[in-house]
Amino acid sequence: MSEQLEQIAQDLVERATRAGATAADVIVREREEFSAVVRMRQVESLKEAASKALGLRAFVGTRSASAYSQDFSAQALGRLVERTLAMAQATSEDPASGLPEAERLGRYAGDLELFFPDVGRLSTETRLEWARRAEEAALSADPRIQNSEGASFEASSGAKAYANSLGFVGSYASSYCGLSVTPVAMNGGNSGMQRDYWYSVARRSGSLDSPEAVGRKAAERALRKLGARKVSTVRVPVVFDSETSRSLVGHLFEAVRGDSVYRGASFLTDKLGQPVAGENITVIDDALRPGGFGSRPFDDEGIPASTTVVIEKGFLKSYLLNAYTARKLNLNTTGNAARGVAGPPAVGPKNFYIASGCHSLEEILHSVKTGFFVTELIGFGVNVVTGDYSRGASGMWIENGELTFPVEEVTIAGSLPEMLRHISMVGSDLEFRSPLAAPPLLIEGLTVAGT
Repeated sequence: MSEQLEQIAQDLVERATRAGATAADVIVREREEFSAVVRMRQVESLKEAASKALGLRAFVGTRSASAYSQDFSAQALGRLVERTLAMAQATSEDPASGLPEAERLGRYAGDLELFFPDVGRLSTETRLEWARRAEEAALSADPRIQNSEGASFEASSGAKAYANSLGFVGSYASSYCGLSVTPVAMNGGNSGMQRDYWYSVARRSGSLDSPEAVGRKAAERALRKLGARKVSTVRVPVVFDSETSRSLVGHLFEAVRGDSVYRGASFLTDKLGQPVAGENITVIDDALRPGGFGSRPFDDEGIPASTTVVIEKGFLKSYLLNAYTARKLNLNTTGNAARGVAGPPAVGPKNFYIASGCHSLEEILHSVKTGFFVTELIGFGVNVVTGDYSRGASGMWIENGELTFPVEEVTIAGSLPEMLRHISMVGSDLEFRSPLAAPPLLIEGLTVAGT
């Protein structure tokens, strides 16, 4: 499959340059996808799909345009080239536009463990059975689990190829599978009803947690929310579990993206070389992590996989850049070009994470006299330009190092620059469930707004 996609990409690049493009590049993708939902032991939905698509970016000097097609016929690709070149000629000139420098192109030659054929070999019945088992484990975990919003199983496998007019061509295959369940807990005859979820994701089916483990964990998370109440507004230490701390990493990624920085739309603009976090904070973006969900042998402009230290012991060392944003900032690309088949490359994460510390979650919780353990965040009240942070949350209240009662309908408020500087403890538990990851974090002095 990969060799065929490479040939398609190369042929389209050559076709574009023969038609008048001064430079061009092409992304080609082919993928098979499966998803199913089981709810209350019945199959609620099932979807299997195969898709293919390609995207062409053509340059005429410093003008450029992009277009895509799901039709690979010669006639359709001929129209695609004509349309893309016509759009490029109609756009404005942009001195930062263009492919990367040829000497920077390349690929990582080792095995990054991105593709496993066992994902595609799973039968439909096996996939449905795993979802059923996960939901059954949740429903049978406790009599108070009386309903379910469903259990799902997802799987995908495919390949991607990239070629450009500088002579680069490459491809790689990848696979993914995931299992999740969302049970609903009820407090007897009371009005209390709570839902929560848990999930497992992996590159290979053999690395997924057992359906029973996923179901039991989901049930445990739903049950601990029963009887949740608000608290009075107070300024306290806040512990983010590994799921919610991952969202903080997402906000940090938005702040170090090259497009945010060159537009001045980030609180980290002009902060290279300066301290922006505590000395216990190191942030890394690593495309070479085996099996990582953001790993790849090259980015979507043909830059070889690499590891970028973004923050080192509190000091901002690098922004994350593709070729365009690197030119805008007079820097070098960090290999973070991320591209769908439609549109030009954006800046995307590789495996972007806060390095783990030395404290277990239990140690972090025991260190807090009075505080809030947040396990779910709601809403999008974050301004990456100013760093203002305000999000709805739920979780558990901490008294004398112990989790005492569930909390809901509160808001956590602070400022991202101050939050980064006041992370007093970094957890040792770092698990990669997406291209973004973080261990549990203890942040001092946040406002928890309730009644």
